[in-house]
Amino acid sequence: MSIIEKAASRIENKKGEAQGAPAGAARQADSLPPAPPAAVPDAATTTTTAAASAPAPAAAPLHAPRRTTNHVELDLERMHGIGLVTAAGGRTTLVEDFRIIKRPLLKRAFAARAPGEKPGNLIMVTSSLPGEGKTFCSINLAMSIAMELDHTVLLIDADVARPSVLRTLGLPAHRGLMDLLLDDKLDMSDVMLRTNVNTLSILPAGSNNPRATELLASQAMSTFVYEIANRYPDRIVIFDSPPLLLTSEAHVLASHMGQIALVVEAEGTTQHAVKESLRQLEGCSNVNLIYNKTREFPGTETYDYHYG
Repeated sequence: MSIIEKAASRIENKKGEAQGAPAGAARQADSLPPAPPAAVPDAATTTTTAAASAPAPAAAPLHAPRRTTNHVELDLERMHGIGLVTAAGGRTTLVEDFRIIKRPLLKRAFAARAPGEKPGNLIMVTSSLPGEGKTFCSINLAMSIAMELDHTVLLIDADVARPSVLRTLGLPAHRGLMDLLLDDKLDMSDVMLRTNVNTLSILPAGSNNPRATELLASQAMSTFVYEIANRYPDRIVIFDSPPLLLTSEAHVLASHMGQIALVVEAEGTTQHAVKESLRQLEGCSNVNLIYNKTREFPGTETYDYHYG
């Protein structure tokens, strides 16, 4: 073989070796199990991976308890300006008078009860006729008791035909007692107003209803009254009631009460009206009189209040 033929033979052998290596590698790869497809690092894959690796949020309870809290700010300076009792008002004649008025009421509120006796911590404030100052006395009595160190107060506007507690305090209308009696899905926390006086809460009258008397006489009202009388051992509940001689609601309310305070306007309420009101309250225990708008001495406070 010539030198040229030997060189050509070596070149052919090198080409064969170069082409054979890949073929062998391919045959070796065929004998292995198939590899999984490579992941494509696009945005969708990244998002799905992150979501899959994040811990799943805990499922919300199906019936989570409602903790609705309605808070209102009483304008104590305004209240003091219109003659209402406030802790910041100082030692005025009005403050002292309501200290005298509340003391026997508090004593009876937590006294031992005879079997069948109504809870003494349920106090109804009413009058014979409108304009004698029952709402004014209800608010002042509540504010005075709220100053106590050992008691809390719930003030309920039960004058459902002509509610005036919120208006007197400069607060907007709100759901309240009537709504609670009509809708069994409502809870006290949905309608009760907590105030910036920590020991005082307010339950408004709520929506006007033509069947108010029947609602106040219902089993729902009896259940409600029992609950608020017994839920907190330190609580005094004051009901601002409609006038006795104009509505039937007051008589129904009186049947639930442990104590009743009848407001009498000095030189305004007639003796006949007072006697008729007391006659209608026969059978109710612990009926008291608050003599309102009296003038004691020239040069003293224009109005003060006395308990009798």
